[in-house]
Amino acid sequence: MTEKRGTRHSDDLGGAAVPGVVWEADHDARARSVTARFMAAQGIDTYAELVRRSIDEPIWFWDAVVSFLGIPFQRPFTLVADTTNGPAWTTWFSDGAINLSDVCVDRWAVATPDAVAIITEDEDGASRTLTFAQLRDTVNEVAAMFRAEGVEPGSTVAVYLPLCTEAVVSFLAIARLGAIFVPIFSGFGAPAVATRLVDARPSLLITADGFRRRGRPIVMKAIADEAVRLAAHAGVMVPRSLVVYHERTLTVPIDTKRERWWHDALARVTEPLDGAVLTDAETPVLLAYTSGTTGKPKGAVHVHGGFTVKIAEEGAFQTDLQPGDRLCWITDMGWIMGPWVTVGSLANGATLVLFDGAPDWPDPGRLWEVVTKHEVTVLGVSPTLVRALKAAGDQHLPVDGLPSSLRAFASTGEPWNAEPWWWLFERVGGRTRPIINISGGTEAGACLLSVNLLQGLKPVALGGPSLGMAVDVFADDGTSLLRPDGTGDPDTLGELVVTKAWPGTTRGIWNDPNRYIDTYWSRFTDVWVHGDWASVDEHGFWSLHGRSDDTLNIAGKRIGPAEFESAAVACDGVVMAAAIGVPDDVKGEVVVLYCVARSDADLGALDDAVRTAVVVEFGRAFSPKHVFFVADLPRTRSQKIVRRAIRACALGTDPGDLSTLENPDSLHLIARVDA
Repeated sequence: MTEKRGTRHSDDLGGAAVPGVVWEADHDARARSVTARFMAAQGIDTYAELVRRSIDEPIWFWDAVVSFLGIPFQRPFTLVADTTNGPAWTTWFSDGAINLSDVCVDRWAVATPDAVAIITEDEDGASRTLTFAQLRDTVNEVAAMFRAEGVEPGSTVAVYLPLCTEAVVSFLAIARLGAIFVPIFSGFGAPAVATRLVDARPSLLITADGFRRRGRPIVMKAIADEAVRLAAHAGVMVPRSLVVYHERTLTVPIDTKRERWWHDALARVTEPLDGAVLTDAETPVLLAYTSGTTGKPKGAVHVHGGFTVKIAEEGAFQTDLQPGDRLCWITDMGWIMGPWVTVGSLANGATLVLFDGAPDWPDPGRLWEVVTKHEVTVLGVSPTLVRALKAAGDQHLPVDGLPSSLRAFASTGEPWNAEPWWWLFERVGGRTRPIINISGGTEAGACLLSVNLLQGLKPVALGGPSLGMAVDVFADDGTSLLRPDGTGDPDTLGELVVTKAWPGTTRGIWNDPNRYIDTYWSRFTDVWVHGDWASVDEHGFWSLHGRSDDTLNIAGKRIGPAEFESAAVACDGVVMAAAIGVPDDVKGEVVVLYCVARSDADLGALDDAVRTAVVVEFGRAFSPKHVFFVADLPRTRSQKIVRRAIRACALGTDPGDLSTLENPDSLHLIARVDA
């Protein structure tokens, strides 16, 4: 892939000249892309036409995707979508049978048995590799082990593990049995783990003795033990646990009445499972928890058919993963991106590269070492991680540059700021590797918006609707803010919505269907409200401006917090920033900025620079009321800054569920603001 300087947009969009496009795939990259080959097979000339048809004709599109990608169904479907109960409860491929584990493992164990399926690297540098044939055999053995421990079709199995091989194998083995995978973030403390155990009521808990972060052993087993005790106190017993021997420097106790070491239980397996059980397409396979601004976490239910097909499609069409490619994403199995990268890579015959460690330890060059060592093809990062690596300095980048194997970066989780985006694209990627920016959510089970390689690349922006996703931008009265040609006014923000059902959406909130409807489908009739502010420019490129409950309304003008944050981090010396709105008697709301500064920064000068940058960008009416410098900001493990928690601490109100925070102590650093 090469970058073409200038303002031309790819001919695959009809040859229109678009100002601001800084990268296009060359002819060879376009020709080999999954999207281009699909278009050729369907007789479609332009990417714009493909997007339109995929949205207007979803039955045709999803049927064609299954056929083109060769996704195996155990029993063929004849009904692509059943909308009898309305968009919120649409089912997909519902008269067919499909098993996620079969799609990700068995088909490739036959077609390419010696191809590498999984590479795992620990923080200490030790690596482990499984081919597809080895992965199939391992998953069959582990599935038999789980069945011997009492796991049956429909059982929930909680997996509280670091990002190790056993975490992925557990997911695939649970799916193989027709049970439900309940991943729990490896950085959670006992109360957060217990909350999920109480809600999911698992028949089995998988955990580990421990793992390492920044060279320090974390005794995971002790946290799991306390969580089990707290769950029991709440009336929910976890009958069995298996413990992976992962951090060998630790000595942890085992309760032989209800616990076994993983390797001991596995050694007792004499008859591995012979392939995946038959599972109807609407059989639940994943219970993915996400936090709400208030109340207990929401358990999004995903099913074998819709989730597998949608994520396989995204891996192929959005990140262009093909057999032989290698995907590494800095994430955790406890977030939706853990299952996403598992299915997105393996369902397409690509290699999943797992890195179980801090990406900037022992120094900020570690991530690039992993990319080089394992010949990564697509690297997934978050904007916050990139900001931190940029602040550490260019001296940590590889002297000889990144390996030729790396074709693209990918990102999700939060809006980009211009400075770190350009650093990654230009300084790290050499202007030859696109940043495939995608945006979706746990409950959506999919990306709603995405860059596609055939579109060309515009800094910071999202390319537009991902295939098959009928996204729109609504005003408060429920009218669309888009023009008939899909373009809009970049200065006009509205609610990001989806106006048609799609296969990957959650089949509801676990044990709470009313909460599902109230949260996503109650504002506009038969329309999914995602909770993000969005805008679309005059050329059809999309931008997100933060959660709609984060957005500031200053003197009657809505501005996303990311825009203020972009102005702040553009100042030399600001590593990261969070903008919140606080009540004001005159303007209704004013902006307050919390910034993390580089250690050598002059805070007085930096305060002036940040205020000036905001005024230059937006005018004096939007000058920050306060600029606070703090040592850290509250973030999730995927490095998403949690603004609602910052605002709650600043105003002294209830911050809601904080269980997803990687660094909850940072909340004590947030200065109180008098409203």
